[in-house]
Amino acid sequence: MEDKTRARLIIEGRVQGVWFRDSTRRKAHELGVYGWVKNRNDGAVEALAEGDSDAVNRLIDWCHEGPPNAIVSRVDITREEWKGEFDSFDIVF
Repeated sequence: MEDKTRARLIIEGRVQGVWFRDSTRRKAHELGVYGWVKNRNDGAVEALAEGDSDAVNRLIDWCHEGPPNAIVSRVDITREEWKGEFDSFDIVF
């Protein structure tokens, strides 16, 4: 069995209005990561990602840069217990 992990990310900087959510969804799909991404009222983007540890870590690495117009100043990562509750990666509102 592959090593599974779950991580909650809070991405700060210029991350809203630059296609961050859609780009994260596409990158997660490419990596086989499941969960969700959403804009927060404080201007940050939050994501919850589950899957193979290597794939989740690659998504986290990508979130430090984001799409071309993003300027990421900080990524806060909280590891959580893997639950396997998702079967897709979606944008939530």
